[in-house]
Amino acid sequence: MENVNEYISSLPVEIQKIAQEIRSIIKNEAPDCNESISYGMPAYKTFGKPLVYFAAFKNHIGLYPTPSGHTQFSAALLKYKKGKGSVQFPLDAAIPYDLTQQIVAFRVKENIDNFKK
Repeated sequence: MENVNEYISSLPVEIQKIAQEIRSIIKNEAPDCNESISYGMPAYKTFGKPLVYFAAFKNHIGLYPTPSGHTQFSAALLKYKKGKGSVQFPLDAAIPYDLTQQIVAFRVKENIDNFKK
């Protein structure tokens, strides 16, 4: 994949809608972000630093808000399968778009704060 449009269009139609919504959330929270494909998935940076990644899998959407985003929202993420800096939102349940927006907003603020240091 060369870009996020290609990535999303390669997904099954029902998953394209979810991926597009997550992409919209990220771009709304970080309108000046740099969007690319990294590690084979949509990747977003602000101030040259990773912001968040996401990827579609057979049974879930993976959100990679880096360990700090994961840690900050650990209570809200309790019901989801997690890795060190990732969370899996199962496709057979409602995707928590509001929580995704909160996580992305947190990461945007964190990157801004780190940039100012």
